[in-house]
Amino acid sequence: MSPRAMLYRRPTEPHAIEVVFDGSMFLVRLRRHRQARRYTLRIQPTSREAVLTMPPRGSLKEAKTFAEKNGDWIASRLSRLAEAAPFENGTVLPLRGVPHRIVHRPEARGTVWTNTNAYGHHHLIVAGAPAHVSRRVADFLKREAKHDLDVACRRYAEMIRVKIKRIVIRDPASRWGSCSTTGVLSFSWRLIFTPPYVLDYLAAHEVAHLAEMNHSPRFWRQVERMCPRWQRAKAWLDAHGTDLHRFGEPRRPSAHARARRGF
Repeated sequence: MSPRAMLYRRPTEPHAIEVVFDGSMFLVRLRRHRQARRYTLRIQPTSREAVLTMPPRGSLKEAKTFAEKNGDWIASRLSRLAEAAPFENGTVLPLRGVPHRIVHRPEARGTVWTNTNAYGHHHLIVAGAPAHVSRRVADFLKREAKHDLDVACRRYAEMIRVKIKRIVIRDPASRWGSCSTTGVLSFSWRLIFTPPYVLDYLAAHEVAHLAEMNHSPRFWRQVERMCPRWQRAKAWLDAHGTDLHRFGEPRRPSAHARARRGF
C-alpha cells in the first residue's frame, strides 16, 4: 500500500452505516475514494444497496449526516428497483429471453433440465434437496451461457479470421463483456437471460476487438458486418440490462474490497 493510501486509511471504520427513514432502516455502504471532492450517493443495482462515496479526509460523522439528509432519496431509489428474484421454487426467469418457471422436484433424478408442458409453459426442473436448488440453477445457467457464447464467438472469429485464446464467464458489476490484449474474452453469464440476438451482438462486439482494440469507425464497421442488428441489441441492453442483476443472490462486496475501503 502506498504512503498516501496509508495516510487516509481508517482501519476501524465500519464498511456501512444504518440510515432510518419513515420507519424503515437502510444499509448504506461506505467507499472512500482518493479523487472524491465531496460526498455522493448512488444506488448499485447489482448488489441492491446504496453506496456513499467519501473524500479521503471525510469523517464518518459527516457521512452519516449526509446520508440521513438524503434518506428520502435512498428510500425512493431503492423502491424503484425491480423485485429480487432468487433461484428458488416458483421463480420465473427469462432463459434466452423466454420465461421459465423454476420447478423443484426433490424426488427426481438428475440435476437441472428444461421442460415444456402440454399448455406451452416452460419450466426449469431442479432435482435434489432444497438446499441445492439455488446453486444448481446458477451452475446450469452459467454452463448454458458458456456454451452459447462459445458457439457465437467461434463463429464470428472464423468470419473475420482472428484467434481466441480463451472465453471466460464471470459476473461483473458493470460490463457485459471485455477483450484483453492477449486474446481472452470475458462475458457476464447473465447474458443467458437476454434474447439470442443480444448475446450474439456481445459476442460479435468482443470478437471485433481482437481485430480493432478500440471503438473507432473501423471497429463499428466490423461489428456491423458481423452483426447487422447490433443497434437493436444495444438498445435492448440499455433498456433492460440493469434488470438482469435482480436474478439470483445479490452480489456483495468481497472482503478484500471492504478492507480497501475504496482505495
